Amino acid sequence: MSEETSSSAGGEFEREPVPQKSLLGFKSFIGMYAGEHCAGTELMIGPLFVAAGVSAFDVIVGLIVGNLLAVLSWVFLTAPIATRARLTLYYQLEKICGRNLVTLYNLTNGVMFCFLAGAMITVSATAVGVWVKFPMPGLDDFYPNSVGWVLTVLCVGAVISIVAAYGYRMVAYVANIAAPWMVLVFLAFGLVALRNFVTSTGAEIDSAAALWELADQVIWRGGDPLPGQVKFTFWHVTFFAWFCNMAMHVGMSDLSVFRFARKSWYGVASAAGMYVGHFMAWICASMLYAFQLHSAGLTSTETIAAADAAGTLPAPLPGPLAYGACGVAGLLCVIVAGWTTANPTIYRAGLAFQAIMPNRSRFVVTLMTGALATAAALFPALAMKLLDFVALYGLILMPMGAVVFVDYWLLRRLGLQAEFAQSRGIKFNPAAGITWFATLAICLGLVFSGIEINGVKPFQIYFVSLPGWFVAAALYIILSAVYQSELHQTRLFRQLCRLASWGGLAAVVVPGGGYLLGSVALDDVQAIMLIGTVVWFIATPLWMGPQREE
Repeated sequence: MSEETSSSAGGEFEREPVPQKSLLGFKSFIGMYAGEHCAGTELMIGPLFVAAGVSAFDVIVGLIVGNLLAVLSWVFLTAPIATRARLTLYYQLEKICGRNLVTLYNLTNGVMFCFLAGAMITVSATAVGVWVKFPMPGLDDFYPNSVGWVLTVLCVGAVISIVAAYGYRMVAYVANIAAPWMVLVFLAFGLVALRNFVTSTGAEIDSAAALWELADQVIWRGGDPLPGQVKFTFWHVTFFAWFCNMAMHVGMSDLSVFRFARKSWYGVASAAGMYVGHFMAWICASMLYAFQLHSAGLTSTETIAAADAAGTLPAPLPGPLAYGACGVAGLLCVIVAGWTTANPTIYRAGLAFQAIMPNRSRFVVTLMTGALATAAALFPALAMKLLDFVALYGLILMPMGAVVFVDYWLLRRLGLQAEFAQSRGIKFNPAAGITWFATLAICLGLVFSGIEINGVKPFQIYFVSLPGWFVAAALYIILSAVYQSELHQTRLFRQLCRLASWGGLAAVVVPGGGYLLGSVALDDVQAIMLIGTVVWFIATPLWMGPQREE
């Protein structure tokens, strides 16, 4: 494809390196990250920290450290590859993994985008609910709880979907105009909430120490989480702040962004989004919900339990919170934040689906995508469990980021062929595919195993992505060596893999018998079954695949 062809197609250079003349300066990335990461999700995530029982130290220091780690991930993982290869993530993956595996990746990415857009439709619907009185969902609601909620979500979703299908450029234009205004409204949320705390407690804020005392003793008191929520500590906040955008940095989605950067150090521009959106905005939004609980007298485990039993425990709904703090301007911020986040998200999901269905028009595919996002938005649990969903989203896409990193930096140094699918002309690279599936099996298996060590569950979804990245990197190196040397075609190797598979199956069923006889503890049964499951899904494709004819 020529540069002229690329330019006529919108200047995106989707299947070729970005030329020198199209590179962008540092300021372009500052504006983009500051606007993109101060959006509708912030209105849900901040209050959910309060629901998780964070202390002042947990949330303030945890966000400082976690966001710094996120910025460093962009600087040292994503940007160096982006500014050298200058390719989109999708084309880079196609060269490494093959067209069929990239199609599966696009489908997964598109579905996850739909769920994220659905959460933003939910956010906007809570603002409409302030004007149109109908029962809004509670913190523990999974299903829609009123006809009014269903109709509002359908209307909001329909409008957002149609606009995304017709006028994405106008939406992007409005989003750029609204970004500075939204940042200042978020700041106003925090200022109003702080003043409300000072007034209600009679505290005198005449020093930094006095401000910290108010934050530590009243605003973010720590203690038990709200009913049905996971307790967050410093480590939860740190890892969440680091990995909530894992799909973008560790998962390498932002290769498509930084391929336009002149220098790799432009990755520090991500700090504008992290510390404006994922620090200031989260802190300010959390203060709104903290004051709602404080003003309702829900300041102890006993009062919270009583409110939960009576069904009067307030949910962290962005619409009512914003209206109580900043009136109509606050409601408009909720609507605009949800709208400007959901629209490009639906658009991106539509592009991912269109890559799978290239003969369908973008308009029709985007409308179908919007319908899926709207259907997801009907279920308030998607927004109420947004912390878990964002962590899951990053985890699912993380292994492919490790594959890209290893393929670009390590394979050639280890004497292996990089971009294997392109070099062999294949549509599915088994080494990449098994790496993705096996890593997810290991990580999700650990999450759902419920294993405890000294009364602590170390394998929560917020933590497994870090060791999971190293597991994915190691698996891809080993499997690439196996497949490229055709070791998997030898009789001895296939027999060993078959034995390993049988051992994996035995590890799934035998421990249950031991538990039945009282000779094996339940925790040990679960751990052994997890290991057996992982061994089965790694070893079986290695001997069950097509065999070379002698």
